Amino acid sequence: HGLRRVVSSSSDEPCNEMTLYYHDILYNGVNNTRNATSAAATKPTALSTTHWKNGTYFGMLVVFDDPLTVGKALPVAGEEPAARAQGFYFYDKQESYTSWFGFSIVFNSTAHKGTMNLVGADLMDDKTRDLSVVGGTGDFFMARGIATLRLDASEGAVYFRLQMDIKLYECYV
Repeated sequence: HGLRRVVSSSSDEPCNEMTLYYHDILYNGVNNTRNATSAAATKPTALSTTHWKNGTYFGMLVVFDDPLTVGKALPVAGEEPAARAQGFYFYDKQESYTSWFGFSIVFNSTAHKGTMNLVGADLMDDKTRDLSVVGGTGDFFMARGIATLRLDASEGAVYFRLQMDIKLYECYV
């Protein structure tokens, strides 16, 4: 690739950073499919509803193609988002709401081209939680770092917005 590897020597000085807003609109069988950006591929298991007072969605797998924006607002019709998050999450704890994410951020704009791959546990009871940036392509070739998530808005189980503060500590320039 002819790129030079840059590794940050301090967690206070990443080699690249950005903030994006992740918008997930779950299709629940009733809402408008035109606006939905995710859908449950499996239903929660009986373990999530029969053993616990409040269902936890344990075992439910959600596949998504969610818009990522630079600001908090969803893109208006006809406007392209800054990127798209494409992948899945599944609820993996019986006693409380936690999930595991695996997805790619797909950039196709004048600002960035390529992908960034994120994986990890989303411990929803924590105010902030980190996902690992484990690689990428294009502008983010072999990127390594952390994406810190925080819930920014929600409307029941149908919509949530996460603020994603991404800091890369290994970059190729």
